[in-house]
Amino acid sequence: MAIVKMQEAGCDPGESEFHDRAWEFIPRVPIGLRRFLEDFRREDPAPAFLIRGFPVDDEAVGPTPGTWAAAAASGRSHREQLFLALIAKCLGEVFSWPTLQAGRMIHHVLPIAGDENEQSGHGSDVLLEWHTEDGFHPARCDYLALFGVRNHDRVPTTLSSVRDVRISEENRRTLFEPRFHILPDDEHLRQLAAQEPDHPGLARMRAMRETPEPVAVLFGAADSPYLRIDPYFMRCVEGDNGAEQALKELVVELERVQQDVVVDAGTLLVVDNYLAVHGRRAFTARYDGTDRWLQKAIVTRDLRKSRATRDSAAARVVI
Repeated sequence: MAIVKMQEAGCDPGESEFHDRAWEFIPRVPIGLRRFLEDFRREDPAPAFLIRGFPVDDEAVGPTPGTWAAAAASGRSHREQLFLALIAKCLGEVFSWPTLQAGRMIHHVLPIAGDENEQSGHGSDVLLEWHTEDGFHPARCDYLALFGVRNHDRVPTTLSSVRDVRISEENRRTLFEPRFHILPDDEHLRQLAAQEPDHPGLARMRAMRETPEPVAVLFGAADSPYLRIDPYFMRCVEGDNGAEQALKELVVELERVQQDVVVDAGTLLVVDNYLAVHGRRAFTARYDGTDRWLQKAIVTRDLRKSRATRDSAAARVVI
């Protein structure tokens, strides 16, 4: 019923304006589901969860588009975006980056011809290495939400939890210290560079890549830490052999406990971005309209923590 009401209101979940109004529809979410989402948000009970069974009409959503822009423009998966946005609103506030998909709130994750070897959601031929979502940024999301529109080939998402790893006490102490650099990934640099090369958000991303601040990989409670890591785009402080050893042990452990999770049509995967890392197995894209197609939202529990890099208190694009 909530989805129907949102459709009747003519809301576009890709635009910020929808998320300013989404609170109106929260009471229409079943109370049992709202209670589950609130418990997940407050209590950190698990690194991720799945919701299955949202009906997706494979014919109605149409062929998998060739680009994210085509997917955003078509409107054929509008109903699915509304569901994703509504669940995300129960967990916090959806936001975005100007450097990705023109700052839209809902992203489309699908293979793009020419990007087969990229470390991004648009790659296919190579393993998308596991990582904290936007781990380089202090205002990174609390939760990553991935909704399956199509996944006939059952391409797995990979998932590892910091709660499952076993590392030495010495290396654990090292990982709590700011001895590591995490850089913006290539996608944050190339999309906006092609569209708006003078955008201030692009300048900020470049500065974060050229002169990164040292950060800790583990943080929070010593006995139950949170995690911030992206091995493909990170390095240790120069000459810090102890940091190199600690990072290596953690990477090996996260590989050991890795699981495959299939986000198929009608399934929503929500990852706690402080407790788990995620990636994607390689697959062969056909570009025939049947390829894997997910929708993605990033959610923060507190928009205020990014206020210094947003144009206004109400803005949802973090520059």
